Amino acid sequence: MNEPDLTRLLTRAAEDVRPTRPAATGWERARRVRRARRAAGAVALAVALVTGGTAALLHRAAPAPTHPVVRPDPSASPVQQPSLELGLVADPLGRLGDPVAAPLSARPVDRALALRQPVDPKTGEAGPVRVLGDDGLVRELDVVTLAPTRDASGNEAAPLKPGSLSPDGRTAAFAQTGEVVVVDLTDASVRRYPLAGYLEHVVWAGDRLLVGDNDTTYELDRGSGKARELPVDPWGLVVPEPGRPGDLLALGGAEDGLSVRRYPGTGGTPQQRPVGTGDLPPGYRLDEVYGRGWQRGDRIAKAGWTTTGSMGGAEGVAVVDARTGAVTRLLDLGREDRAKACCEVLGWSADGAVLFRSDPTGLARWRPETGEVDLVARDVTGPVSLPAR
Repeated sequence: MNEPDLTRLLTRAAEDVRPTRPAATGWERARRVRRARRAAGAVALAVALVTGGTAALLHRAAPAPTHPVVRPDPSASPVQQPSLELGLVADPLGRLGDPVAAPLSARPVDRALALRQPVDPKTGEAGPVRVLGDDGLVRELDVVTLAPTRDASGNEAAPLKPGSLSPDGRTAAFAQTGEVVVVDLTDASVRRYPLAGYLEHVVWAGDRLLVGDNDTTYELDRGSGKARELPVDPWGLVVPEPGRPGDLLALGGAEDGLSVRRYPGTGGTPQQRPVGTGDLPPGYRLDEVYGRGWQRGDRIAKAGWTTTGSMGGAEGVAVVDARTGAVTRLLDLGREDRAKACCEVLGWSADGAVLFRSDPTGLARWRPETGEVDLVARDVTGPVSLPAR
């Protein structure tokens, strides 16, 4: 049993009294579990990097985005499993692992398809961030030197986060201790915004920038440089669908306290829905989530640990109905030969597929309506950021 496994086991064992307010307690418990996992320190981080695994109220109305209508296959089971060997399909993201063709300062992009921060497989050291442009060429982000993010206890993580790349692919944002760094990828210019705290989270809500430390989410006004606090959990905050008016969502907690929180765009008391089993077969459930959740319509895609039949602690990717909390689709990834927290969700594709990390260094595409799973990139170590769609 490795150190993260032991930490998680001991944390759960210490919480054997069922709470009288399971939903609220679940969110606080998830916070405690996150802090406990940090005790593994830099060693656990290095392992995760080497293996490649590892929120303002929306007060401005905008036209809802138009997506192709994908109708579910009535024969598809709500619980799906990928093939043991995934086939590689042609995709622009397949060039994520290409060598650097130029520095960003010499050749800015019109639009970035993805950001990646490679990791040295021998040392676990994260290198400079790379930018995959829509012309298929990879640039190195040479206009700024980024430090790892850190918390108050000194635990560090790579500065590239899943939510760093803006939806239009033209801007990248990076949380740093005491500031937020924003890079215009179209002209390689850099702006720095002072903001006190150990900042660790970055999420774009359309063209608005949300950042957070361990406990607080802020909206950063890039015009004035001012920030205001938001009543949204920075860990559970779901990346909003671009251009979609309405509410902010958060998905977090653990086991009986796992829930969807909706923060009304007009203000007021957040609404909460417990996450239920929906149409899943008996014995299947989503127990806990990790990484960033991503919204598309009324659905949220997020990775987590699941109970599948008689086995707990399995890796999985779930699609949750944000209106009801029901798990409508579950991709069962098992747990054998997989690193803990192997399969973080990185967003939705334009045609409605869920993109996620495929342990150890792949990037995969899952179509929940049909159960089809394909590999879109190989040999992609380190964190990856894709634009919300």
